[in-house]
Amino acid sequence: MSAYIVKRFLLMLVTLFGMSVLIFVMLRLIPGNIADIMFDSAGFVDPLEKAAIEKELGLDLPIPVQYWHWIRGLLTWDLGFSYVTEMPAIDELGPRIPITAKLAALALGYSIILGLPLGVISAVKQDTPLDYLLRVTSLSGLSMPSFWLDLLILMGCVAFLGTIPIYTDPPETLWDELLLYSVPAAAVGFRASSLIMRLTRASMLEIMRQDYIRTARSKGASENAINYHHALKNAVLPVVTIIGIEAAFLMGGLIVTETVFNIPGVAYFLVEAIQMRDYPIVQNLVMLIAVVTVVINFLVDLLYAVLDPRIRYAD
Repeated sequence: MSAYIVKRFLLMLVTLFGMSVLIFVMLRLIPGNIADIMFDSAGFVDPLEKAAIEKELGLDLPIPVQYWHWIRGLLTWDLGFSYVTEMPAIDELGPRIPITAKLAALALGYSIILGLPLGVISAVKQDTPLDYLLRVTSLSGLSMPSFWLDLLILMGCVAFLGTIPIYTDPPETLWDELLLYSVPAAAVGFRASSLIMRLTRASMLEIMRQDYIRTARSKGASENAINYHHALKNAVLPVVTIIGIEAAFLMGGLIVTETVFNIPGVAYFLVEAIQMRDYPIVQNLVMLIAVVTVVINFLVDLLYAVLDPRIRYAD
């Protein structure tokens, strides 16, 4: 087990190194930089002033040198300065990361609480009216675009509650924070719960046809014990994989939701930074998302051995 953990950790480092190179190079392959955007918006181009700005920002240096400066800054926790606001990047990102993390955690919690038990119920009640209803609901959650669902929720809140649940001022209490994030989190969690529900149902149906399930039923085991102790315990492995993927996706995939609900999180800020070619902000944000994704996948691999005793990672 220890040898496997060391190998996976080294693979994580190699993956993150490759991601850092890809992030850095691809960002600079996009036509134009912040100097071009500044002069294009002004309607004129002074080559001397443009060259002076690029030199001040270090954009005139060779790409390998720029990459080394960025990586060295990451290792020393110096994320550089925003080209747009001229503030330290860590000060720009610091307040936004917890906002997105809370929204993502709440949405993931909704998806697990709804998707897992409903998937079990749909499998146990296979081909019944309840099963058909749950399947149609899950299909609607997967097929409905995020922006459309978000707008429907906003219009519904205005029509029935007389209020619009968008982010205006920072919440003062934990309860206010929960109320503020619950609506957008539910919108995001609806899609994720639909995916978890369908995968749980498919996995449960496959497990419930196994011989040991029939044996447990013939020995007089209760339906609850069969469904939740024997079947769900073995059917949950692919579901754990999807939950891990969704957790990684939610950290950077909330662009539409944060935009519609005016939430000043990471994803909303990332779009603005890309439009302005704010390299330090974009590089650090995308690298953060890559780190979260790799770490979650590593934890999911280790969780397999905990959930299924048949899995053992040889030393």
